[in-house]
Amino acid sequence: MTRNQSKEAVKAELERYLSEKGIDTRRPFTCLNPAHPDRHPSMRYDRKRQKAHCFACGADYDIFDLIGAEYGLTDHKEIFAKAHALFQMNEHTHHSIHTTAQTSKKNYRAYFQACHGRIQETDYLQRRGISQEVAIRFMLGYDPAYTTGTGGVVWRALIIPTGEGSYIARNTESDADPRNRYRKQGAGGLYNTEVLRGAETPVFVVEGELDALSVATVGGEAVALGSTANVKRFLKLVEGQKPEQPLILAMDNDQAGQAAADELAAGLQVLGISFYRLNPYGDKKDANEALTADKEAFASAVESAERIEEEAKRAEREAYLQTSAGAHLQRFIGGIADSVNTPYIPTGFGKLDNVLDGGLYEGLYIVGAISSLGKTTLITQIADQIAQSGEDVVIFSLEMARNELMAKSISRHTLISLLGSGNTRHAKTTRGITTGKRYPSYSDAERGLIQYAVETYGKYADNLYISEGIGDIGAGEIREAVRKHILYTGKRPVVIVDYLQIIAPTSDRATDKQNTDKAVLELKRISRDYKVPMIGISSFNRANYRGGVTMEAYKESGAIEYSSDVLIGLQLRGAEGQDFNAAEEKRKNPREIELVVLKNRNGPTGDKIGFEYYPLFNYFREA
Repeated sequence: MTRNQSKEAVKAELERYLSEKGIDTRRPFTCLNPAHPDRHPSMRYDRKRQKAHCFACGADYDIFDLIGAEYGLTDHKEIFAKAHALFQMNEHTHHSIHTTAQTSKKNYRAYFQACHGRIQETDYLQRRGISQEVAIRFMLGYDPAYTTGTGGVVWRALIIPTGEGSYIARNTESDADPRNRYRKQGAGGLYNTEVLRGAETPVFVVEGELDALSVATVGGEAVALGSTANVKRFLKLVEGQKPEQPLILAMDNDQAGQAAADELAAGLQVLGISFYRLNPYGDKKDANEALTADKEAFASAVESAERIEEEAKRAEREAYLQTSAGAHLQRFIGGIADSVNTPYIPTGFGKLDNVLDGGLYEGLYIVGAISSLGKTTLITQIADQIAQSGEDVVIFSLEMARNELMAKSISRHTLISLLGSGNTRHAKTTRGITTGKRYPSYSDAERGLIQYAVETYGKYADNLYISEGIGDIGAGEIREAVRKHILYTGKRPVVIVDYLQIIAPTSDRATDKQNTDKAVLELKRISRDYKVPMIGISSFNRANYRGGVTMEAYKESGAIEYSSDVLIGLQLRGAEGQDFNAAEEKRKNPREIELVVLKNRNGPTGDKIGFEYYPLFNYFREA
């Protein structure tokens, strides 16, 4: 076989390679480009070109690209050799027990038996803390002349059967190169999945085969993913066959392991499968490291984890008893006393504060409007006014960049400083602030005005915390940020989310409405749990771009309507009239805007507050 023929043969293995990762090549799948957060599967397998192509980001991968990425290889020769080793396409004959196995049409039972008979020839299992009972149960074996297929390299290898036609070979040399320790033969991936059926205690989900064997050594049961790349494959397995016991997610204590645990947790939650996420390893990296460091402590941790269902039921009973009014009466009385110092937070707009009974309280406030009415501008101006009063504000800007919000505030201050004089021609727009090439043409007065606006903003900027992100900030990230803010500053902030419909979805399988409802409910919980005012900005349905605001105007309005404590809409003045002309109203400077209170759980509804809106300078003024 020539090198070109060999290369083409390896390329043809892409479909098998993808299938072993749990990918259905007949349908679109999540893009394999790590830089592409593919929320809607956009990659397809191109059988004709033998490539995986993403129609969203343009990524185009063949088998060599993917193998290089998975194993951290960049040299073409190394990638080529790795591909040959993975698919057993080497051109040489290997004289070892392994050779017999290769010619047995993917049935390695005889090979496994031969290797198992040699297991006493190595002390590798003793070094890794694996018991003799586990070695017998899992038919572990030893091949003293395992040939990798890469340049004729020979290992002394532990052989871990993963099926009749597949196994894992591990180099037993303690000084082996980390890149030269592990080989997979056949279609094996997930390991020991049969324990999902009939287990009497919760089943651990771990990363490596040795980790599963380590859990078994101390009396537990575990399934190994074989690789963090097999998360989707595992989820597909348990979707078709629900485990009889809860799962315990105990992935490696490193970044990749925890990311895989996050993905597993999200997927299991969608599937409705009971699971717990624990760390029975302490400060160790994984199960085998914990076993070899302190077997007794690891055994105790595994045993404790297996009792988690019993503990959870006990905790559930206690939690239920704590729902009685009597259990909360003292906390209720204490809350009244605590509220004396900060009963509410004024918005800085007098008429709005009157309608809101003084300002913002703990609860969920949602503000919506059609485009160009300045909903983000109004809320960020409120944020600035709150920050000026000494309170903290945390803003999650999911559409605008941090610099854009800062420029809006500075632009506003250039206008405010000039309104009293009646001459506002030097006031600067956002672009006028951020475009450095304009500054040489500005007069001394204009540059001084910008400097004054920056200094004014700087006096309260330490009270503003802006997190920017597009598609990568979800309700979980918002909750964690609020928790950290309270922990690190000792202050409970006003929290702003701009805007609701682009919070990262909790599930790619759910509809936009389901994801928005879930996000709104979670924001409500965050407000309740941390006792903070939460303001969410919402878009409108296009069908409601004409006429006055109503509850039905809110995009994906189910949970928005029912879960909000205060629901506010912005509209052009007179939008409810028959002769209303939106284009004419938008041409006015300032624009005349009405704030309509559609829902107020603890106050009146139907109130309208008039504002003058200067869109060029990001400024609202009560009319």
